[in-house]
Amino acid sequence: MVPLTTIAGQWLWIGTTGFGGPPAHIALLRRLCVQRQGWLSDEEFTDGIAACNLLPGPASTQLAIYCAWRLRGALGAIVGGVCFIAPGLVAILALSALLLRETPNRYVLGAAAGAGAAVAAVAVHAAVGLIPAAWQRAGAGRLAGRGRWVAYFAVGAVAAAVIGAWVALVLLLAGALETAARTRPHRAVPLVLGPVGAGGLAAVAWVALKVGALSYGGGFVIIPLMQSDAVDRYHWLTGGQFLYAVALGQITPGPVVHTVAVVGYAAAGLAGALLAAVVAFTPSFVFVLAGARAFDRLRASAAAQAFLTGAAPAAIGAIAGSALVLGLEITHLWQVGVLALAGVWLLALRRDVVSTLAGAAALGVAAAALGWPLS
Repeated sequence: MVPLTTIAGQWLWIGTTGFGGPPAHIALLRRLCVQRQGWLSDEEFTDGIAACNLLPGPASTQLAIYCAWRLRGALGAIVGGVCFIAPGLVAILALSALLLRETPNRYVLGAAAGAGAAVAAVAVHAAVGLIPAAWQRAGAGRLAGRGRWVAYFAVGAVAAAVIGAWVALVLLLAGALETAARTRPHRAVPLVLGPVGAGGLAAVAWVALKVGALSYGGGFVIIPLMQSDAVDRYHWLTGGQFLYAVALGQITPGPVVHTVAVVGYAAAGLAGALLAAVVAFTPSFVFVLAGARAFDRLRASAAAQAFLTGAAPAAIGAIAGSALVLGLEITHLWQVGVLALAGVWLLALRRDVVSTLAGAAALGVAAAALGWPLS
């Protein structure tokens, strides 16, 4: 039996050093659980990845919780999950306090403006990286399935650009339509969600719940889920500050979903940030603790596979649509140059996201030093 102290220490280390998003987290978990310690077989680990990808919410966080569950049950899952999440949350709260104070340091603001200018390119990179697997899932030689894939992608992109706060409903609808097309169920269960009308902590909790319980397809799906509420509806952040928030979620270790803590901090200080984090991550713990024993059945479920086949292209489209929305938040000519360079670095030269954002931040510091406009 693996001691809880071992789980706490190892998952804390992964949460501290896991820069680069889900691919980095999965690689670190595989190295620890399969290759170094032999706690899980490679097949068990791969099955865990596949099952977590069928769930809404941050898949790499759910994988970290699941691996800890396999070692020490529910208590291990809670300890491992909290230790995986905590380092990045502490880092992003510290950066939020530094960046969102009334008069931030000019060089800090420059770094944020530079990194923020690059996030639209990062979103495009994320969408492009997700397309091959989702396209293959649609089925080789199935013209109707491929046609629906394109339609789901297009609707997701338009929804992210036009009705961002409601994009979760579009993802759910795409999944339901594909399930109906592939499994021909006799009846469907409607899902109706209503908005939270007032601001304050209730609104923060609602935005965080959408992020944690209704997002499919990777971290960038959370952007349209948050942006229209955080910027347009409640005015917790300006468009430029929202770019900073997305960048912070990318450059800090651990889950990209930590971005929601920045939104919570802007809305209601530390209490809002902690509330947003708790609400956003709680569904991941619930899904794993309640369903881990049924993961094998979930993977074998034709309905679950069909749902993801429809939701995935809509989510990828939403990520692509979010890139347009993020790009429109750029206000200065030098930031357009940073965005162009980031696109070349990521898409043409195929470099990693962390180096892209670090380089963009450095260019932002140089812009601050030259006295160029930052906000």
